[in-house]
Amino acid sequence: MFSSCDSKRIFEKNTEISDSNWDTSERVKFEVNITDTISGNNVLINIRHAGFYPYSNLFLFINTTFPNGKTTRDTVECMLSDDKGKWFGKGLGDLWDARILFKRNVRFSQSGTYIFEYEQAMRVEQLPGVMDVGLRIEKP
Repeated sequence: MFSSCDSKRIFEKNTEISDSNWDTSERVKFEVNITDTISGNNVLINIRHAGFYPYSNLFLFINTTFPNGKTTRDTVECMLSDDKGKWFGKGLGDLWDARILFKRNVRFSQSGTYIFEYEQAMRVEQLPGVMDVGLRIEKP
């Protein structure tokens, strides 16, 4: 999905959405083992969508479970196009890859496994045109 030779990347994984039609019941989960509790990190959301995606944005609920079991829930709006309908991100044919900043320069306070779980929150049961979603953690 994105460049494979990348010295800033700490973690990156993308998950395919079945039939490019994201159902509200389909949750996407990423498990990340964190050992560095000192350095800051940027946490980003990867989205690959088709040109026929019907909206300019994508709302997500992101549940984060910390190694100690504590959970937080964020509502994130991912802007995918400008007000004139021009897609952000990189396009190839009818596919568009967007990378959206979720958290800037965050320090993970505990070492261990963090779980990030995405739910689409667009108020439609079936969301067409979303092909893959992912999580990226990188050095600032």
